[in-house]
Amino acid sequence: MLLDKHRHGYFTPKRITVIAISLSFALTLSAIERMIPPFVPIPGIKIGLPNIVSIFALFYLDFVSALIIVLLRSLLSTALFGSLTSFLFSLFGGVLSLLIMTIMRKKVGSWFSYIGLSIAGAAFHNIGQIIAASIILKTFNIFAYLPLLFVGSIIMGLITGLIYTFVDNRLIKIPYFRGIRGGSL
Repeated sequence: MLLDKHRHGYFTPKRITVIAISLSFALTLSAIERMIPPFVPIPGIKIGLPNIVSIFALFYLDFVSALIIVLLRSLLSTALFGSLTSFLFSLFGGVLSLLIMTIMRKKVGSWFSYIGLSIAGAAFHNIGQIIAASIILKTFNIFAYLPLLFVGSIIMGLITGLIYTFVDNRLIKIPYFRGIRGGSL
């Protein structure tokens, strides 16, 4: 009866465990991403490897769990690697990215692929970062940088979308993951 949903409510031990493991993967991917030299010499453009975990959480858990992962990832990666500024960039970008991917999620397969979802997530992550930068710098001039970031979003979103597609094709072959796909954990 340890996994009885009625006794434990939303946060069952199983759900908490999957969220914790997902968070550790996101933090690990964030650390790995920091070690990879930039593909392009444009500040603010990164691959976005932790976004792979956000997509996983949307499809295998649910929005609330994915949001918890994004919030804790932003907080913990800042504590480990960053500053208050990087926290705001991560938070604004991560939440906005998650919101657009949540809206698009139901159309994956009919209108969008995981790659399209990932590209949109990357673009909105950059929009979130520009919003954070405009608040910090107290100027809207920073939005002029957005078209350049959108080019990076396409390239980096394509990379993370391809990686997630590869991962998902492997996960659905594992009976445990087939059983939780669609947020039924």
